Formats: sequence, structure tokens, C-alpha cells
Amino acid sequence: MSTTTAWVVLFIAGLFETGWAIGLKYTEGFTRLWPSLATAACMIISMGLLGLALKVLPVGTGYAVWVGIGAAFTVALGIVLFSEPMNAGRLLSAGLIVAGIVGLKLTSA
Repeated sequence: MSTTTAWVVLFIAGLFETGWAIGLKYTEGFTRLWPSLATAACMIISMGLLGLALKVLPVGTGYAVWVGIGAAFTVALGIVLFSEPMNAGRLLSAGLIVAGIVGLKLTSA
């Protein structure tokens, strides 16, 4: 796998991480079958893709980017789907996460 492909796989893994983070809300403590199954599937796919990407990318960078992608998208979807607060502090903090992701990508070998 090329480095470029590994970054794409890592991004997709981060999106699936967002899927399971958001999915946790819909499982209602894993008491709802279909949301629980979808959330578990997202967890498995996300971890599997992360593992593939880490065969090529540095573990510290890859893991931090994976978490950052999941966190940033989860914050955005929390605002959109669950009417979570959207204020300057939250947006700035999410922006700093994105800046960190970009910084790690730009400084990776």
C-alpha cells in the first residue's frame, strides 16, 4: 500500500469512527438491536482500516489523526443531529483539532 493510499484509508477509518461515536447515542445503551449492530459494524470497520493504514504510517501520527478526524466530525454531527451547542469556544476547539490533524499530516514522512 502506498503512503497516499494509507492516508485515504486512514481518513475513511476516521469517518467510520465518527459513525460508531454517533451510533452510540442511537443504541440507547445497546438496548436497541439495529443501531447496536450498525455501531458495532462501524467499530470493526474503523479498527480494521486503522490497522491497515498503520502498516504504512507512523503509529503515533496515524492514531492521532484517526482520533482527530473522529472527534472533529463527531462534534460537527453533534451540533447538526442533536442540537448540541454551537458557540465560539466549541468551534475554535474543533478548529484546533483540525489544525492538529493537518499539522501531523504535513510533518509526516
